[in-house]
Amino acid sequence: MARMAVLPALILCLWGCSMPRGWEAVLVLTDLTAGRGPSGLTEQTPPPRRLMVPYAVEGRNYRGDLYLPGERIRAGLVLLPGAAGEGTDDPRLQAFAATLARARFAVLVPDLAGFRSLRAGSRDIGETADAIVWLSSRPELSPGGKCGVAALSYAAGPALLAALEPRAGQRVRFLVTVGGYYDLRNVLTFFTTGWYRDGERWRRGTPNDYGKWVFVLANAGRIENARDRAALEKLARRKMDDPAARTDDLARGLGPEGKSLYDFFANTDPRQVPALMARLPEPIRRDMADLDPSRHDLRGLATRLIIIHGRDDDIIPAAESEALARAVPRDRRRLFVLDDLMHVELKPKLSDAFRLWRAVSAILQERDRT
Repeated sequence: MARMAVLPALILCLWGCSMPRGWEAVLVLTDLTAGRGPSGLTEQTPPPRRLMVPYAVEGRNYRGDLYLPGERIRAGLVLLPGAAGEGTDDPRLQAFAATLARARFAVLVPDLAGFRSLRAGSRDIGETADAIVWLSSRPELSPGGKCGVAALSYAAGPALLAALEPRAGQRVRFLVTVGGYYDLRNVLTFFTTGWYRDGERWRRGTPNDYGKWVFVLANAGRIENARDRAALEKLARRKMDDPAARTDDLARGLGPEGKSLYDFFANTDPRQVPALMARLPEPIRRDMADLDPSRHDLRGLATRLIIIHGRDDDIIPAAESEALARAVPRDRRRLFVLDDLMHVELKPKLSDAFRLWRAVSAILQERDRT
């Protein structure tokens, strides 16, 4: 049904337009909404190959999935899935990567332990930079010695920060964020209280608790007390399995460090967030600061940004992508805010079709830059 809603609008968009890239964007977009089903793109392009590849950068060893088009490679692309338990095995991610490969990208999906284990941390920045360095250094995969990066959800933060690192930044041709964030403190305020900043104004939303429990799981390991660590990890997994589950039995026995984290995510008053955040254990506060793009001057980014977000996002508010766009020079970014995107699942309704078509066209334009 989503594809049927998109097609009429796209035909109107292209009425009188003979640009090949515009029609290619239609094919790519309809393939994205088709998932693993048939589409015009699958009918007109050979199937991509998916290979498991080991790779190493300065003695650090990784593995990932490499998707290769059946036609000439136009550009390399590092695709970062964010914090997802299935990692590179997520069928939606695989379908997304295959679509990009059919669009003549060589797509590397690094299998990063922090993303797969839901234990995101500042090490993700360096590991993302390593993926960029490896792919861009392979001329058969990244013509011109640069590659693009596409980061979904949480992965937008490490991707932006990796692009600021000298060893990786000059190798990034363009950076796409889908449902990403700019100010981690604001995102955590939304996770816990439902309130978020939209410019200078506070707004109320209904957050998906998944983001909160991923945060707890990721940071429980930074608690020194082993008993508190185990209790918080069990609490987070219990809540991820059943949002209505009671956790009083686990909360009662927490020591000072564990209780500081518990008090932070149990709070519902946005005015209390700064004080509660200041009481968190130092390793957690340090990692939060390291993963916060808003603490950096993004005007120095050497790449162009394509920023995509949905106003219906119940994990990271679209205001975060709008704030990111304001932090980057206007001539270095393009912002596409849709009404209905449901975080990073690309199933647009009719009113969003034109904006999403423009976003896909922008990605293909970056692919074709020499």
